[in-house]
Amino acid sequence: MPDKKAFILRISPETMKELEKWAEDEFRSVNGQIEYLLQKSLRESGRAKAKEKKGGAGK
Repeated sequence: MPDKKAFILRISPETMKELEKWAEDEFRSVNGQIEYLLQKSLRESGRAKAKEKKGGAGK
């Protein structure tokens, strides 16, 4: 697993509560949910490359 950089995130209590619920609904930790959403946004904006899918021969 690559090293991860820790940082402090200031977030409103209401937003945190909503994020906790969303993470729970998708069986992720809050940290995992935040990382998932950031990576998704980076890919959709063209700022990060999409990860290649594993398994598909010739794909």
